[in-house]
Amino acid sequence: MIEARRVYLVTGAASGIGAACCRALAAPGGAFLVHTRKNMAGAEAVAEQIRGAGGQAEVMLGDIGDAAVPAALVARALERFGRLDVVVANAGFADKTPMASITAQSFAATLDTVLWAFLRLAQAAAPAMQDGRIIAISSFVAHVFRANVTTFPTTAAAKAGVEALVRSLAVETASTGTTVNCVVPGFTRKDAAGHTAFTPEQWKAVTANIPMGRLGTPDDVAAAVAFMASPGAGYVTGQLLHVNGGLV
Repeated sequence: MIEARRVYLVTGAASGIGAACCRALAAPGGAFLVHTRKNMAGAEAVAEQIRGAGGQAEVMLGDIGDAAVPAALVARALERFGRLDVVVANAGFADKTPMASITAQSFAATLDTVLWAFLRLAQAAAPAMQDGRIIAISSFVAHVFRANVTTFPTTAAAKAGVEALVRSLAVETASTGTTVNCVVPGFTRKDAAGHTAFTPEQWKAVTANIPMGRLGTPDDVAAAVAFMASPGAGYVTGQLLHVNGGLV
């Protein structure tokens, strides 16, 4: 066991928003458990960036939708670093399957990966945290419903559930000083090698609907996460922070 100044668990951290959160939070003396489902190379690259910033990092693989994995991640962080201060629940995926084509299996997979995974992480982490930070990454898809914006029915339902859990858990953890908050990205640019739900032409149409005239970046979202993880956010709990360029 290695004692660390502050210990972070970030899920879905091999690329995109999760990787950006690790970079934004990395500092000398900090320690990270970098989670990914299977992208070991990406996660190791993020771990090296953390080490380059003076922190410690370990990578752990696992399907966050597996009921045993969230608690295993928390246990590994505690075993490796002796404590847990910040959990960033980022792992998930976007499913734009229209309602008529949704199956019980596909709906369950989204709920397992997004909603159940967050609940299981919080259940495992909260008892070990004092003055901690639990931060869920939600999505605009739980808020924006109109004809000119693609809908993501199963993801919207799961993310809305996460947001409701955030509010409830914030009340339950308040007595320990642990805050529970949600950062809600708008349309966010993907990594060059990452999966994208739209074609380049569709992304142009999407951008036209954003008041600020550009897509968000993983770093934009990570900056909000860093605030929620900071001492300055110690009296902020049960909140949703939208990072969306004015999208409504």
